[in-house]
Amino acid sequence: MGSFLSRATSNHSSTEKMAPATFTHYPSAQTTFQPPLIANENAFLGDIATSEPLDPTAPISAGFYRLEKGTPLVYEYTYHEMKIIVDGEFEISDETGKKVHAKKGDVFYFEKGSKITFTTETFGLGFYVGQRKKDAA
Repeated sequence: MGSFLSRATSNHSSTEKMAPATFTHYPSAQTTFQPPLIANENAFLGDIATSEPLDPTAPISAGFYRLEKGTPLVYEYTYHEMKIIVDGEFEISDETGKKVHAKKGDVFYFEKGSKITFTTETFGLGFYVGQRKKDAA
């Protein structure tokens, strides 16, 4: 990897100083962040991070989706998304008839254009990263 990076070039002149890239930490986000209600009486979703200010042409946003027992949520994705189930369980199905009992540790890729139904007998909590602007779900 070092040899690849040593051969990398930049559009910046050698006299231009750039600040090093860094990271952002969201301590205890899974247990302290409360996503807002987005649909029905039982579907909550909220972004906690986005790359939008740094990359407005191809932003990604990340956050938590929580579903409580009750009305199923039917959602049509207008962007690509990855989701990992971090607590609880979901029944996840699509228009093709594919159905999965999702539990903690399961990872999903939802393709742009897919229409997905989420339901649960208890509750489910997922962490997602979507190829979209912040709060554009």
